[in-house]
Amino acid sequence: MSKILVLFHSNDGNTGKMAQLVAEGAKQIDGADVRCLSVDEATYEDLNWCDGIAVGSPTNYGTVSHQMKMWWDKLPAEGWGKNDGKIGCAFSSAGAWGGGHELTCMTLLTILMNYGFLTFGVTDYVDKQFSPHYGSICAGEPREEKVKESCRRLGRRLSEWVSTLHHGNKHHHPLKQDYDRFKYLG
Repeated sequence: MSKILVLFHSNDGNTGKMAQLVAEGAKQIDGADVRCLSVDEATYEDLNWCDGIAVGSPTNYGTVSHQMKMWWDKLPAEGWGKNDGKIGCAFSSAGAWGGGHELTCMTLLTILMNYGFLTFGVTDYVDKQFSPHYGSICAGEPREEKVKESCRRLGRRLSEWVSTLHHGNKHHHPLKQDYDRFKYLG
């Protein structure tokens, strides 16, 4: 069973709504056990429990929120190196397009890499000129279907990779899926 943690901080609920969509996508793969928790709820034990993690933060001044950064900063030192090889990805909401979403996702991915996670982006195009290459992003609340699908696809891809790489389920490999990954390419 793939154990997926969707860890998020949300200032006004938008990133929390994205987290629910990421969790929904992660559950699309059989055998996925998904926990969707805010940084106020999650503990170090949740991090130890998971095989894969999707981390979401609002974009605050072009980077992660201090609450998300503080969650990682307060992890116990004895946990260092115990999460090597787990799979991770990122998502972010901001007040407007161009507000630093991708920088926030890259910062989240850097945090994960420093903690030993293998990180990924999604090459799929979920709509015309819209892809979660560095993570799913949103301006405000996730209302548009392309934004919702981007979040779901990110969660699904996380479950696909965890199932394939951690549990040997080659049939879950992203290249073996039957959904159209590149319908909107070009």
